Amino acid sequence: MRMLKRASALILRRGITTFKSRLCKNDSLFRVHPSVSQAVAENKPVVALESTIITHGMPYPHNLSTAKEVEAIVRAEGATPATVGVIEGEVRVGLSSEELDHLARCQSSLKVSRRDLPYVISKGLSGGTTVSATMIAAHQAGIPVFVTGGIGGVHRDGENSLDISADLTELGRTPIAVVSAGVKSILDIGRTLEYLETQGVCVATYGALKNFPAFFSPQSGFTSPYQVCDPEEAAELIASCLSLGLQSGVLLAVPIPEEHAAAGQQIEEAIQAAVTEASAKGIRGRDVTPFILQKVNDLTKGKSLQANIALIHNNAKVGSQIACALSKQMNDKTSKGKTQPHGKHSSHPESDIVVIGGINVDFIAKGKTKTLFGQTNVGSVCQSFGGVGRNVADSLSRLGHRPLFISATGADSHSDAVFNHCKHMNTSGVARLEEQSTATYCVVISESGEMSLGLGDMDVHQQITEKYVSQFEKQLSSATLVCLDGNIPVSTIDYVCSIASKHNINVWYEPTDSNKASKPFISDAWKSLSYSSPNLAELCTMNKTLGIPTPEVLPSSLDEVLSVAMALSRPLLDHLHCLVVTLGANGVLVCGEHDAGSVNLQPRKQKRKRQLCALHYPSLTVTAEETMNVSGAGDSLAGALMAGILQQRDTDTCVRMGLLAARMSLASPHPIAPTLTLDSVNPNKVQAHYWPKPSLLWID
Repeated sequence: MRMLKRASALILRRGITTFKSRLCKNDSLFRVHPSVSQAVAENKPVVALESTIITHGMPYPHNLSTAKEVEAIVRAEGATPATVGVIEGEVRVGLSSEELDHLARCQSSLKVSRRDLPYVISKGLSGGTTVSATMIAAHQAGIPVFVTGGIGGVHRDGENSLDISADLTELGRTPIAVVSAGVKSILDIGRTLEYLETQGVCVATYGALKNFPAFFSPQSGFTSPYQVCDPEEAAELIASCLSLGLQSGVLLAVPIPEEHAAAGQQIEEAIQAAVTEASAKGIRGRDVTPFILQKVNDLTKGKSLQANIALIHNNAKVGSQIACALSKQMNDKTSKGKTQPHGKHSSHPESDIVVIGGINVDFIAKGKTKTLFGQTNVGSVCQSFGGVGRNVADSLSRLGHRPLFISATGADSHSDAVFNHCKHMNTSGVARLEEQSTATYCVVISESGEMSLGLGDMDVHQQITEKYVSQFEKQLSSATLVCLDGNIPVSTIDYVCSIASKHNINVWYEPTDSNKASKPFISDAWKSLSYSSPNLAELCTMNKTLGIPTPEVLPSSLDEVLSVAMALSRPLLDHLHCLVVTLGANGVLVCGEHDAGSVNLQPRKQKRKRQLCALHYPSLTVTAEETMNVSGAGDSLAGALMAGILQQRDTDTCVRMGLLAARMSLASPHPIAPTLTLDSVNPNKVQAHYWPKPSLLWID
């Protein structure tokens, strides 16, 4: 995988890891606690929690004890808590006990909303994250469920003051489910609900009635548009929102427990008195809520604080149950697939596909200074899991298939982490070798995102030998599809291609990078390939290896790019069934046999003279703000394409599945999005995108 210089360059990928776009944007600003990142990677339930309740919502020590109690409730329900806060200019998703205590005691903590994040980070300050800032951090970390007390809204007289909480606009543009006790009763609840509707936010009350709660009171005098009765129904609502790709959130309003609602009337009277006093004292903006909450607590002699704690505990319990239900549903869809696959796969799910390729554990170090010196430098280090073969097998595993993944690691702590990360995959073909080290890559990046130094230990990939792979000859000879990546030895590629030729097996070659793209083309092994998905540079390498002239400089205009891609694809199509040429921001070019105005992607039963053509599909638009990770987009594209082909989908559907999977990867902190399912890449169910008709081009 390689750097994507622009967020819209959706498809460029491969190699070991990708640096600049991802690191420059996230790694020195966001730190995800290992327990949280591991839970997200394994599709386990995680609940995000805000921290303004710690820094501004309650006095010490009630704030600290409540924060710890809420985390304990989340754990008791089977989920991992991820309290979000900003500490010394770094957004942290998942706080240690020491960090919680620091925020609880800190007298200078700021209240950090979306608008405040750049300033607080640039100055190295600390603060509690509001609903909007917590949503941003949770989405960056891949957490779909967030629990809070109550959200902000339209302030009273907001039609004149335009004082509208950033929580509402964040709900309209960040796909997170927010579980709260409705809207704080000091606000204009009617206008808040109207504003949420304008923002396209799905609002539902949790429970038997549609009454929209008002924080301390289970009834506000308004009703929600929808209602969900239990965690499973709430999880289905969230899953539908995520699958549609709407990029907006869900608000689940949970009424305060009945036993604590009795004091609601007294609290409401105190709120009215506090609102009047705040207005008289000229208190405005972000200072209003803390003032009123403290005043109400004084007037009710602590009853409001008790009710506040009770509703937060209840929200944590309900939100955790919803997160667990959502995790279960997503895992069920991953293992079974909600859409029944077609063809042979449905009767032989265990051995249909074999993927042979590399696994990498990547360590990425980014300095916090413009210049790095030959000494200890201040910076951040993060770990991720890559490898083209691993990524493709991961993608297929989440799309209703069960590929056998063949690879090699060392018998070390890195391999323990790899196997733990890949529990949802069939890794029975991965060798753990005592005298080898798991493939690792370390890159040092400057503050600007430029690579200063890269070191790789990839020797273990040479242990994916012909002799080792031959142990799986039975699975290879009966597979519907075998995928090879360019990390494995040439002799292994030659062996697999010979098996494919003998048994008429379809082989997909993922070139990995320009240097490795040549491996099958050194001999006649390439003539046994059926599919390959190179980018333009890799396609040039393939042609050069065959002695075919290639351009010295790659073109830049779209027309020239398409012309060169078709010309370079033509000689390979004498033997390959289909080439999927990835063109970065220019999209995807699918080259192969013409069939009724399209390209036939389905495996051919016999070789025959064909009329060749190409289909050009534009890339999906992905903004820099939406882009979180660029290391797995191309592998997600390839994996989803393979899944579509195996399920006998038409060509447009297959390519669009790939484009949607790639977009999900870009918006996820992981190379392969944990939320990837058949539903999430079904073009008929993702209605938020207009699909232009691909351009048909003829290949001479």
